[in-house]
Amino acid sequence: MKVLITGVAGFIGMHFAKRLLENEFIVIGLDNLNDYYQPQLKYNRIDVLKQYEDFSFVQGDLADREMLKALFHEEKFTHVVNLAAQAGVRYSLENPQAYVDANLVGFTNILESCRHHEIEHLIYASSSSVYGANQNMPFSTSDEVNHPVSLYAATKKANELLAHSYSHLYSVPTTGLRFFTVYGPWGRPDMAYYSFTKNIMEGNPIKVFNNGEMMRDFTYIDDIVEGMVRLLDYRPEGNPDFDKSNPDPSESYAPYKVYNIGNNQPVKLMDFIRTIEKHVGKEAYLEFLPMQPGDVEATYADIESLQVATGFSPSTSIDEGIGAFVDWYKEYNANRLVGSLVNEP
Repeated sequence: MKVLITGVAGFIGMHFAKRLLENEFIVIGLDNLNDYYQPQLKYNRIDVLKQYEDFSFVQGDLADREMLKALFHEEKFTHVVNLAAQAGVRYSLENPQAYVDANLVGFTNILESCRHHEIEHLIYASSSSVYGANQNMPFSTSDEVNHPVSLYAATKKANELLAHSYSHLYSVPTTGLRFFTVYGPWGRPDMAYYSFTKNIMEGNPIKVFNNGEMMRDFTYIDDIVEGMVRLLDYRPEGNPDFDKSNPDPSESYAPYKVYNIGNNQPVKLMDFIRTIEKHVGKEAYLEFLPMQPGDVEATYADIESLQVATGFSPSTSIDEGIGAFVDWYKEYNANRLVGSLVNEP
């Protein structure tokens, strides 16, 4: 297999690429290395991947159609994993155009490229945020997701709709993954667990929204990667018994499928914070705040369909996962202070 991974300098992208490279896949990584958060972390992730001889990196933007056209023509990928996106719920309130460019225009360009180059399987990142105002727990891919509460969520729902249209019109096999609060080493600094750890270690207060009355289906990065690897060559064929009079939103008569990929065990936010305190060895100063626009009180993944399809089952406890993240965070920042990491190229 020759796999294109977009967003390869991102958190999930780096871990997924590393896993494929360890299993002797050929991986071409694409990323625009934008400054949504500190680019140095992205450069350092790429440095990890450059240690593998079967890895090649291309800096480019999904909105650049000519660049994508040339890349697909030259490399002749067998599989595409689209993880590039403008992430973040709150940032979408400030800069909506970034989400249109990356998540809508960029994803359409990926679909067009896959259409014209007979890609065997396109896997793309959706999000648990598509469930929006839905309060049926656990969230099932068979639920309707027509009430997003953020622009970010709306763009991810739009990705699923665009993917289905290409599966229907051009028989492009597409699989969407609704990620549930992924965490772990090399994570994103804008995520709560990262900022919590940083502020606790530095003695700064941490902001706890909705007065701490939140639950999240925190999912460790190794579990996410395991599920993705199992799906890579498990392309949808379409359900010949699909009931168009009572359609299941998670599948189709076309080669299209959507899965939840999460821990299936939601954790109270305050318990999560206490676990971080335990591994940092320091108590947090808590600043309780009301719910923020675009947030939801709880997420909880029903992963039965993914388990049936691939045998996937998450195995990393919150205690184990947070311990691994805190250990990485301490080492990474200690190395930065002594200047031992490779500088920006």
